[in-house]
Amino acid sequence: MPVVVPAGREPTALALDSAAALDRDVPGELWARVRIALRQDAGDHSFDAWLAPLALLTADGDTVRLAAPTAFAADWVTSHFADLLRRHWSAQRPAIRRVLIEVGGSAAAAAAGPAAKPAPLAAVRQTLPVDARYNFDNFVVGKSNELAYNAALAMAEPGAPGFNPLFLHGTTGLGKTHLMHAIGNAYLARHPDAKVAYLSAEKFMVEFLAAMRAKDTISFKQRLRSVDLLMIDDVQFIAGKESTQEEFFHTMNEIIGAGKRLVITADRSPQNLEGIQDRILSRMAWGLVADINPADYELRLNILHAKVSTLANRAQVPDDVIEFLARKITANVRELEGALNRVTAFALLVNKPITLEFTRETLADLLRAHEKKLTIDEIQRKVADYYGLKLTELLSERRSREVARPRQIAMYLAKKLTPRSLPEIGRRFGNRDHTTVMHAVKKVEELRGKDPEIDSDVATLARLLDG
Repeated sequence: MPVVVPAGREPTALALDSAAALDRDVPGELWARVRIALRQDAGDHSFDAWLAPLALLTADGDTVRLAAPTAFAADWVTSHFADLLRRHWSAQRPAIRRVLIEVGGSAAAAAAGPAAKPAPLAAVRQTLPVDARYNFDNFVVGKSNELAYNAALAMAEPGAPGFNPLFLHGTTGLGKTHLMHAIGNAYLARHPDAKVAYLSAEKFMVEFLAAMRAKDTISFKQRLRSVDLLMIDDVQFIAGKESTQEEFFHTMNEIIGAGKRLVITADRSPQNLEGIQDRILSRMAWGLVADINPADYELRLNILHAKVSTLANRAQVPDDVIEFLARKITANVRELEGALNRVTAFALLVNKPITLEFTRETLADLLRAHEKKLTIDEIQRKVADYYGLKLTELLSERRSREVARPRQIAMYLAKKLTPRSLPEIGRRFGNRDHTTVMHAVKKVEELRGKDPEIDSDVATLARLLDG
C-alpha cells in the first residue's frame, strides 16, 4: 500500500502566478527544482540520508508518486517530511494536492521510462555521488583549517595515500563536509570511473539496519566495501549502536586493508568520542587526525569577501558591512554565510541599499543571540595588554601620561561598551569618584576628534573587544 502524504497549506501567491509556465515543465525538471528546495529546507544531512534516495515515478494531475528504497525509509519520510514534500511540489505545480510514497528498489528505472537515455558510466559506478558545488577552489583557507585542507588535498592526490584514514573533526558549520565533497570531486576528476561513496553515519546505520531486517546484509557490505573512496560524515552518531559499530569496524578494515581511501568526520577528536568501541577509535586515530578550529576574524573576513564576489549585487555590499559581519557572527562559517545571504536577499526584496544600519536591523535577532556580555575586567585587561602595562598599574594612583591616558581610555570603553553606571565604573577603577569617569569620557571624546593616533587606538581596542 502506498503511504499518502496529507495535504497542507495552499500554494503561495508566487507559485499561483507562475502556474501556467510551470505546468509546461516536464516532471523531471520539476523534481530537480523540488530537490534543491528540499535540501535548503531540510539541511544537507537530512536530505542526503532520507530525501536524496527518493525517486520520481509520476507527476500527473493532482498526484505525485515517489519511490523509497525500503518500507522503513517510506515510513520515516512520511512521518518527518510529509508537509515539506507536498508544500514544495505545490509551489512548483499548484495543482499538486498529494504525494504518494511507494516502496520499490527499481524506482529509478521505473521513473526513467523506456525512452530515457542511459546514464554515463561514471554516474552509474558512483555508489553515492558527491555534491559538485563543493570543491577545493571555493574553500577559503586560513590558520584554523590549513592542516585539514592540506590533508584533504593529499587524500585526493593520485597514488597510494601517505596516511589512511583521514579523520577530520570540528564543531558544526566549519567546513568538514565541504572538504569531504571536495575530496570526492577532485578524486573523480582524476579517476572518472572510480567508485566513490559519501554518506552520513546516520545513513550508514539506517541502511545497515534495513539490510538486516531484509536479511540482505551481503549486498550492503559489497556495495560499500567495493568502493575506491569511502567518506563517512558525523561518525559520532553511531555512539552506543553496537551492531552498527561492529559492521562499521569491519568496513573500515576492509577498505584500509585493500589500500582504498577512507575519510571520516566527527564533532570531536577520536579520544574525546564517547560510546564508540576502543578498537574503532584506535583505527580512526591510526591515520592522520586533523582538526578544524573556529575561523578567526581574518578568515571570516576572507570568507565573506569570497562569498560577496559570487553575488550578482556584490558591488552593493560595502566593506564596513563585511567587516561588521566578520566581527559579530563568530559561531561558525555556515551561520556567517547565512547572515550575508539574509542581508543581500532582504535588500533585494525591499529595494534598499545595504548599509550598516540596514544590516543591524535585518539581523537584529541574530545579533542579539551573539551579543557578547563584555565585562569591565575584560576591558581593563585588554587595555593594559595593548599599552604594555600591568593591570595593577592601570588601577593605581599613578598620574603619569603613560598610565593616565590608557586608564582614561579604559574608562571610556567601559562606559561605551557596557551597561555599567558611572559610579560602578569608578569603583572598579580603584574606588574613583564618578566625576573622574565623566572627565575621562569627555577627554577621550575630545582627543578622538583631534588626535588620529588616539582615535585609531580606541577604534582598534573597541574592535578587539567586540569580537
